[in-house]
Amino acid sequence: MPRQSDPVWVRVLNEQEQGHESRKRLYRQMEDLLERPVVAFFTSFRYRVAMQDPDVEMLQDVLQSSDLSRGLALVISSPGGDGLSAERIINTCRKHSGTGEYWAIVPGKAKSAATLVCFGASKICMGPTSELGSVDPQVPIPDENGVQWVAAHHVVASYLDLFARAVRAKGNLEPYLQQLAHYDERVIKEFQSAIELSKDISIRALATGMMKGDSKAEVEKRIRLFLTPEQTKTHGRPVYREEARDCGLVIQDIARTDPLWNPTYELFVRMENYVSTRASKCIEGRDHSFLVPPPKEERQ
Repeated sequence: MPRQSDPVWVRVLNEQEQGHESRKRLYRQMEDLLERPVVAFFTSFRYRVAMQDPDVEMLQDVLQSSDLSRGLALVISSPGGDGLSAERIINTCRKHSGTGEYWAIVPGKAKSAATLVCFGASKICMGPTSELGSVDPQVPIPDENGVQWVAAHHVVASYLDLFARAVRAKGNLEPYLQQLAHYDERVIKEFQSAIELSKDISIRALATGMMKGDSKAEVEKRIRLFLTPEQTKTHGRPVYREEARDCGLVIQDIARTDPLWNPTYELFVRMENYVSTRASKCIEGRDHSFLVPPPKEERQ
């Protein structure tokens, strides 16, 4: 953070650029309260970016430059991305942590693959309106307007239902055959694999973390809310801390009167603004910061 002894122009320019210096004091405050290093992982909700493998490399660079003997706290805000990248983030945080575990802090929204990262934590710290989300994979389906993203679960379920009705039908099969012609069985297999992969990552992360001791079948039963759209109905629907706790997740409430809330919320606001204007992604700790610029075609 710019010092009050710095020239006023220096302080103003630092605030305008929203650089790393403007957030350092918040990391110090949070680390004093949590007694462990704090690392932020933010990807934009404005720009069309997703959690990917290069993000893991940036995160690893930040972790390697930190003293993690007491573990770490990962502040995460992201619409999600690649499930395998989320699994690598879990492994990276656990392997670098001196305690073999990490805490996830969600001041805003950690959706889809970002929820998977939270599953790998030993506990998830959430504010009153913090959101997790479904982890069922979304897949692109071409239509007359371009591409529509839909739940792989719905595509597979509709195909299996249609196929079963065709098998049971007597007489004219033409209506069923016409509809089945729109499906490619190889693609359906890929969608089924994606669904199983997301489920496997979720169960493995929880069974080796906050649900250690539970069987894989027990874990799957507990987190069914996250695995399919049957209850949430749509992928973007929030899962709040009360629902997450009911699923067996270890949730720590951060009340607005908690000393931790003010620096956490200010960091969230500053970082969300940063990855909506100056960057599309930012991964940083108190001493080091990495950013990814917004896509060229989306810059104003």
